[in-house]
Amino acid sequence: MNDLTHFDEFGRSRMVDVSEKEPTLREATATGTISMLPETFERIMDGRIKKGDVLAVAQVAGIMAAKQTGTIIPMCHPLNLTSVTMQFVPHAEKNMIEVQATAKIIDRTGIEMEALMAVSAGCLTIYDMCKAIDRGMNISDIRLLKKSGGKSGVYAYTG
Repeated sequence: MNDLTHFDEFGRSRMVDVSEKEPTLREATATGTISMLPETFERIMDGRIKKGDVLAVAQVAGIMAAKQTGTIIPMCHPLNLTSVTMQFVPHAEKNMIEVQATAKIIDRTGIEMEALMAVSAGCLTIYDMCKAIDRGMNISDIRLLKKSGGKSGVYAYTG
């Protein structure tokens, strides 16, 4: 288990010690999709969901979730994020919304989990706000698109 950093020499879970690492600028972008019925998609895009502006609420939810990652994922470090941005890309031909989040920090540890958490919360918020009219929505393809900074350098999803 030597290459799995969240386990000690006895195979027990641990939070990685990053105190010897130098802070660097780190950035990660994640994505995911939520597919829905055509009527649900149209109502979101036209602002006709009774609970309010779905994408505005999902944007706030994603940012809030990124800030809470260290309290939800057991081995994540609590981080002082410098930026979290959310984008929502509608795909009318598929009745789908692509949710993207980019998180940034200058610190000793990665930011990937925060970007992934933001996307997850964004998708779940869309589901929550629309479930009364479409319980069959499908959240899928949540993944890291790219990351930079730190010892491991640059990563880009090649799908």
